[in-house]
Amino acid sequence: MTGRPARGAPWLLLRLAGAGLLIATAAIHLDLYLTGYRTIPTIGPLFLFQVIAGFLVGALLLVTRSRLVAAVGALLALSTLGGYLITVQFGLFGFREVRTTAGIIAGILEVAAFVLLAIYAAAHDSAGRAATVQDSTGQDSAVTAGARSGIAALPSVSWRQACLGAAVVAVVAFGLLGGALAGAGGPAGPAGPGTASAGAGLRATTIAGVTVLTNSAGRTLYSFAPDTPTKSVCNGSCAVYWPPVRGPLTAGAGVSGQLSTIKRADGSTQETYDGHPLYTYVGDSGPGQAHGNNLNLNGGLWHVVPVSGH
Repeated sequence: MTGRPARGAPWLLLRLAGAGLLIATAAIHLDLYLTGYRTIPTIGPLFLFQVIAGFLVGALLLVTRSRLVAAVGALLALSTLGGYLITVQFGLFGFREVRTTAGIIAGILEVAAFVLLAIYAAAHDSAGRAATVQDSTGQDSAVTAGARSGIAALPSVSWRQACLGAAVVAVVAFGLLGGALAGAGGPAGPAGPGTASAGAGLRATTIAGVTVLTNSAGRTLYSFAPDTPTKSVCNGSCAVYWPPVRGPLTAGAGVSGQLSTIKRADGSTQETYDGHPLYTYVGDSGPGQAHGNNLNLNGGLWHVVPVSGH
């Protein structure tokens, strides 16, 4: 049975609120894409796809009462949340997400968007009737009604059933989100991403014809142009995407620069090399990568750290 295109203030609020939440999640992903994720292989294009899809479906929801569009929006919100949970808990395409405020907010909004749009897409109108109009023969035609309203022949359930089903999915989704975030690493801190084990040796590694500094795992190390030899200005969300390197570090073969440390704003210690506070980059999924070189993100330019004497 095809549900009548929803009318009335409650249905309008469901549709507009769902569209607004979907657009809000797309805006969050757009900000993340522009501030670092665009350089992450595979993950960057997926972020861009979510941004485009979120804005497009959200805009369509604002101008149409189509239940099909609402169903697409609900599935988009749920699939985006699923991708985030997988990336946080297990990693995806060589990249593992960390726990951030933006990620938590986006996850909550995605669950809320799913609930509203799923109810809108699944429930009958207030009269619980099939959408029928008079065709050319004077007979009621559900097909003609569907064509006129621009909605697909989606099965409908009662308001109570739609709310109950959406609530069950929301409870499960919030449970999975909470569990994934509880076990995820947070922004770089004394024990956060980028922390080097005691005695870890720095290496001189050639990447694309340039000899650069890498950590003991072969991850490329970066400097941030706005920093000074005694202060890092990469804090908060910046430190999530550019984890500060902890220590103590040792200089391996071919590394002759001066090693030292500074105190960060949170009181933790960060390693420096020739006066440059050191960072890794979440966009590098493994050794031999330098996707962060020459990026202008988080308020300044990032550069690989050249090895002294090379």
